[in-house]
Amino acid sequence: MEEPPSPAATPYQLMGDSEALVRAIVATFYRRMAEAEPELAATHELDAHGFITDRTQTRFAHFLIEWLGGPNLYTPTNGHPRLRMRHARVVINATMRDAWLRCMSYAMDEHRVSGEVRTFLDGRLSDVADFLRNHPD
Repeated sequence: MEEPPSPAATPYQLMGDSEALVRAIVATFYRRMAEAEPELAATHELDAHGFITDRTQTRFAHFLIEWLGGPNLYTPTNGHPRLRMRHARVVINATMRDAWLRCMSYAMDEHRVSGEVRTFLDGRLSDVADFLRNHPD
């Protein structure tokens, strides 16, 4: 019989301690953004073919892995996230916030993130996305 995760488990641990899963969620997130939210996709670094760059995807994957409680992959290379500063160049209103959340929700659905960890992530991601708003609606 498998023991339930400890109450102190990080979201990363609850998601299976899987860097591959987080990277897959990020890839799905950006693919969905390109397909369904072109205005949001256009705010990201794009390659010569108009696709969101691998560099952008890797940086976000490293951030997300670390933010979820996994290995420190982001800060050694990029320093403190300083989310508001790094997003200041982009107009983030309620429409853009909601588009971002739709893409992330889609990606988590596709990769079957569910249960307590999903409830927690939905709330925290919503809080962070709202915190990054820098433009009135």
